[in-house]
Amino acid sequence: MLTRSRMAIALSLSAAVLCGCGGAAENAPVPSPAAKAAVKDKKHQFEAAKADCMKQKGFKYVPFVHETGPKDEAERKRDTGDYQAMRQYREKYGFGVFSMHVYPDEAGNPVTDSAKDPNMKVQGALSIAQLKAYHKAKDACVRQAAQQVLGLTLTSNMDYYNEVTLAHKRVKTKELDGDARLVELAGTMATCLKGKGYPITDTRPTAVESRGKNQFLQQQDELGREQFEPKSLPPGMTKETKTVVMPTLSPQEARTYLDKEIKAALDDLECGKDFYAAYVPRETALQQQVNDQYAL
Repeated sequence: MLTRSRMAIALSLSAAVLCGCGGAAENAPVPSPAAKAAVKDKKHQFEAAKADCMKQKGFKYVPFVHETGPKDEAERKRDTGDYQAMRQYREKYGFGVFSMHVYPDEAGNPVTDSAKDPNMKVQGALSIAQLKAYHKAKDACVRQAAQQVLGLTLTSNMDYYNEVTLAHKRVKTKELDGDARLVELAGTMATCLKGKGYPITDTRPTAVESRGKNQFLQQQDELGREQFEPKSLPPGMTKETKTVVMPTLSPQEARTYLDKEIKAALDDLECGKDFYAAYVPRETALQQQVNDQYAL
């Protein structure tokens, strides 16, 4: 049975995965301290506006901006598409999907990071009926706060994350899928992966980059939907809902899935060594650009 706390975390995972790697790429302009401060201030304003609105509706909401510390050298290198740094990561974490179950207490785990949000505890204490009312109120407050602070017209809390996803897709499609050099490198990578037995249906740069991770995200989601009956899913969610349903897996249970993921991730990297060196720095910068725009 899915507990109220797990319901809250399941609904928040879509936000976690949107954050991506973040940070500025090696060849991208580095934001000034003033620009960074302005972005941070917008995030706090957005959260404060949601909290004020929720209070008026009779619900508690704690303004929360996820703080991340400075990146270590290995992460900075991965953000530049460095082969050795990416290989070292993938040898342990694969694409970063089932590793969150094998290493649940490590920093950067979406489930662990989501649990740090004090609002997860607030929602976990609510009954099913109260939680449904809470999310209805939050949808209204996100609409109001997004208009006031970000100048965005939204319909719900999930619509906010859907908008961010679409914004990421738009900018990456334009800047990355439209780049002739990346198209050439993606084609070479796709040919290599086909030679290793991996089915490739789309050779656009963004599709080739996300193919491997998406395969295991889908498998993880299917496991989650198999574990929980529709009646025990979060309010408004069905087995067909386009959001993440996390399975409950012990580290031992998840290890089998992660071993397969690691092999696939290393094959992917070997075929895409040149592709990632050109693709990752630009994607990293674009990801952060959109996240800053939407105060994520």
